[in-house]
Amino acid sequence: MDTIVLDADRRLHGPYTLAAALLDHLVPEALAHRPDLVAAYDIEIGVAAPHLTIPRSRRTLAETLPRAQRILIPGARRTLRVANGLAEFVRDHLSRTGPLTVTADNLGEADPTDAELVEVLRRRVDPGLLRVVAGRRAPADKPLNADFDRFRDEGFHHAMAEAGLEALRGLSQDGDPEGRRLLVQRVGAALEAIEREDEARALYDGSRRLSTDPKHRATIAYATAMLLVRHHDLARRDPEEALAWVNEAVTITSLLPDARERAFHLGFDLNGKALVEVRRGNLAAALDLVRQAIDLAEAHLGGTHPIHRLVLYANRAQLLAAAGRTQEALADYAIAIGTDPGYPDYYLDRGTLLHKLGRHEDARADFEAAIRLSPPFPEAYYNRAEVRYATGDLDGALADLDHTLDLDPDFAPAYVNRAGLLAAAGEHAAARRDVERGLALDPRSPHLRCVLGQVEAAEGRPAEAVAAFDAALDLDQDLVAAWAGRAAVSYEEGDHDAALSDLTQALKLEETAELLFNRSLVHSAAGRPEAARGDLLRAARLAPGDPDIRRALAEA
Repeated sequence: MDTIVLDADRRLHGPYTLAAALLDHLVPEALAHRPDLVAAYDIEIGVAAPHLTIPRSRRTLAETLPRAQRILIPGARRTLRVANGLAEFVRDHLSRTGPLTVTADNLGEADPTDAELVEVLRRRVDPGLLRVVAGRRAPADKPLNADFDRFRDEGFHHAMAEAGLEALRGLSQDGDPEGRRLLVQRVGAALEAIEREDEARALYDGSRRLSTDPKHRATIAYATAMLLVRHHDLARRDPEEALAWVNEAVTITSLLPDARERAFHLGFDLNGKALVEVRRGNLAAALDLVRQAIDLAEAHLGGTHPIHRLVLYANRAQLLAAAGRTQEALADYAIAIGTDPGYPDYYLDRGTLLHKLGRHEDARADFEAAIRLSPPFPEAYYNRAEVRYATGDLDGALADLDHTLDLDPDFAPAYVNRAGLLAAAGEHAAARRDVERGLALDPRSPHLRCVLGQVEAAEGRPAEAVAAFDAALDLDQDLVAAWAGRAAVSYEEGDHDAALSDLTQALKLEETAELLFNRSLVHSAAGRPEAARGDLLRAARLAPGDPDIRRALAEA
């Protein structure tokens, strides 16, 4: 087994210091013998080791634009996608070349990107192929890397926060005010992304005390509003205070004298105000605000700021979909995706809408486009699993959910769906394990409580099953599966009145042939043949080809 010693100290090269050193060791040989493997992970290698010259097949429009026009900053979860892609590259390369031990010096001083990568490597690459062990501790005596443009473009939020705060402490109040203002904006956004909103708010408030620059004040007013409506702690969101701040931003940017500059900045703020109105429950107002922003962009921005425009169209598409105006939403998604076909995220949004419309193959094509264009994307596999389930491909759905959780073991919704599939397949012990894992991540998930009820019922524990269904309904009174599940337990226990009551409540929420058929069984058992036949007739109208319903009607 080959052994190499690498230094993970973030003070050497910032984010992905360890990853870049590892790629320096692996990529040249991979280019010589497996260029297709390098091409398959071109984004991940380029993010971690931009100094390496590798062929690029996947690009986004943003890479061709001036930095000021690249307004889509990667979210905090993107580094997990990059880490998964790098792990797959390392795994596949070492499968050909042989095992490797990496001694990582200063692992405790690594940037969070490298710490996350090491965790993913240890979890996803067989230890017979790769061992990463901690080496000596002798951190570099040098300042933090401060490549703020790279940090912003790649979404290296921890590095931006740490190095940016250090840089701000060292900046004179009087020197380079424009540089200070820009750094405040970038660092504040990074702090928000890593859920350190109190520090971001303090930074914004402090900057307001120092600056009278109109555009900067508008920008941090907008940022404060977004902090208040996006706060990771739902209890601390405050859309009313956010409205006051975003109105300040709109007031300032609407007065900018240059028409093109005004169209961009005001449009940006109107788009932000739309989110505030969504949080306030005013969907119609939000749609009108985004329309105004689009009108400004189309009238004044010409061939500039294409990313700004595609974001506006995509945001309006989301709002139109929420309003039930699906065809208009699809038209706006087509504009957004057509503007930058290499950007993966909006394929997910459009695919979700197509899935809801029953256009499963179109939805699947969009989810697979996101998979193809992005580093490993847990959400895309999760969404494709839903399409596969809807089209009867249960094995494919289970495989996609397995892969989702391989990529991100903390993806709580995937435990819900996988536990449900496992319970339906009779794999109750595995379903229970998924419920327990999911509840550890999301203790207030009514869907997981519902699956737990199904497992308890299947394993012959009716009291525990009812308790689980009760807990699910305490969390979500509209959860049809919990009403139906509790009804099934009552029916098996001979409590027909309770079963009828629960099934009737479920049918008020969603009338389906299955629920009607089940209620007909309860009516029959309770000696109500006419009521049973009535439910069967209604079920037959909803599912005319169902053999069980036809047989029951014939016997009735």
